[in-house]
Amino acid sequence: MSHWNTDGDERILHARGLTKIYRSGEVDVFALRGVDIDLYRSEMAVLLGPSGSGKSTLFNILGGLDQATSGQAWFRDLELTACSEHQLTRFRRDHVGFVFQFYNLIPSLTAWENVALVTEIAPSPMPPDEALAMVGLQERMGHFPAQLSGGEQQRVAIARAIAKRPEIMLCDEPTGALDSKTGVLVLEALSRINRELGTTMAIITHNAVVRQIADRVFSFRDGTIVEAVRNEHRLEPSAVSW
Repeated sequence: MSHWNTDGDERILHARGLTKIYRSGEVDVFALRGVDIDLYRSEMAVLLGPSGSGKSTLFNILGGLDQATSGQAWFRDLELTACSEHQLTRFRRDHVGFVFQFYNLIPSLTAWENVALVTEIAPSPMPPDEALAMVGLQERMGHFPAQLSGGEQQRVAIARAIAKRPEIMLCDEPTGALDSKTGVLVLEALSRINRELGTTMAIITHNAVVRQIADRVFSFRDGTIVEAVRNEHRLEPSAVSW
C-alpha cells in the first residue's frame, strides 16, 4: 500500500507548457507538446508509453540534461529552464540520481569503486558499502562489472545513483535490458530506496505491468500526457503479475 499522498506534500519537480522541437531538415519534429506535470516528495511515479512518445525528452529536461524549446520547469523554487549550464551541472550533481537502460559502469573498477567515484564529488554522500547493501550487493563489492550479471550491474548503477543521497531519481527504462525475474530485483531495489529514504522516484517504461508499483502513472502519447492516474494500492514488485 502506498504511503504517499498529495495532501500537503511538497511539490519537488514541476513543469508547465514544456515543448521540445527538433529541426529535421525543413521539418519541425515535436518531441514534447506543452507538457504539464507535478512530481511530489517521496512519491513513486511511472511514466508509461511507447518509444518516441516524449518520456525521455521530458526526463532530460527535468534532470537538467537538455533545454526546452519553450515552457518552464522548476526544482522546488529553482527555475531549471532559466539556469545556466553551470547551474544545471550543480543541480544534477547535488540533487538528481540517474539510472539508464545501460549501466555505464567503468569496466576496470570494482562495484565498490564505481560507487565510490560518485561519493567523491557529492556534498553529503552515503558510504559505498551502505549504498551497495541497500541494493543487496554487499557480497559483490569487490567484483568487476564483467564478473556481474546484467541485473547486478544495474543494481550497482542504482547504488551509484543513490550514494550521493539525491532527492530525485530519474530511471529511464531501468529494466529494459533485463528478463522479468531480474527486472523484479531491480524494481525491488528502487522501491526500497523510495520507501526507506523517501527519494522521489520516477521510472520511464513501456512495460505496462510496472504501473502497478507506482503511486501515480502518467501515460504518454505523441509528446503529451494523455492520462494521469493514482493507484489506490501500490503493489510490491514481487507481487506484480509479469
